[in-house]
Amino acid sequence: MSGGVQTGYVPQTGPGAPAPTRRPWLIVATVAWALLLALLVWISVRDDPPTVREQRTIAEAGPVVDRAAGELVAAGGTALLELTPARVERGCRVTPFAAGAVLTRHVWLAAAGGGERDLLEGVADRLPADWRAGVRTTTDGLRLRADAGEFVTVTGRPVGDGRVRLTVDTGCRPVGAGYTPAPAAAGPEAGVLADALRALDRPDDPAPEVVTAPCPGGGVARTVRAAVDLDPGAPAGALAPLAADGPILDGPEAYAYRAGSVTVLADTTADDPHLAATTPCPHP
Repeated sequence: MSGGVQTGYVPQTGPGAPAPTRRPWLIVATVAWALLLALLVWISVRDDPPTVREQRTIAEAGPVVDRAAGELVAAGGTALLELTPARVERGCRVTPFAAGAVLTRHVWLAAAGGGERDLLEGVADRLPADWRAGVRTTTDGLRLRADAGEFVTVTGRPVGDGRVRLTVDTGCRPVGAGYTPAPAAAGPEAGVLADALRALDRPDDPAPEVVTAPCPGGGVARTVRAAVDLDPGAPAGALAPLAADGPILDGPEAYAYRAGSVTVLADTTADDPHLAATTPCPHP
């Protein structure tokens, strides 16, 4: 049939061709499905707990960090030396496109000579069971690790001068409204700190800073601290007359003693020299 024209059906393409059949029910179903998905996502965001750290801001994590610091104070018992102010460090990346910050708090304890492991294990045993706290020797040395919940971690380590540092850390997350510590007034530790400042011949130093942590059984633990630039070794001679029962810590960069229920620490480290007076959590 070369050169011929095949006969058969030829679809209409001209003006008289019928329009494609529309399916309104398909459009309605698609819109309804999209609305349903949007509703389910909104309910999940509103009601479900966060599944990654990036879903909690620094502002939301702040109370968790403060409560964790209080738990550490209570677990540290009579070994408590001081609470240090919270730090918010910006500059980390939550995602490649979003900047974030890390909130940390430290609780410092005094360890008797060679007793760092016993101290850390005692702290781990007294922390809440759901924190799953444990102590082990790693390639970096002795470490305590625990999970305070809501993606807040707790670590602990000896620092080599008779002290143990416990750290509460949020990891990098959105800043949100930021972290604002709860306002607090000093208690009996303020008078003890004033006595130590006079002994060091520094009675006119600036007003001290008050740092607190809520105790798990009620009440608060407090540290009142003043920035004091001291020569290493100077606090031991000046403060020894106030240490009626002798020092609980006497090292090259730290000297500590108790005055009743208040612990006084003179820290001469170069990056943060200060004098602190601390009251622990009240006994239940």
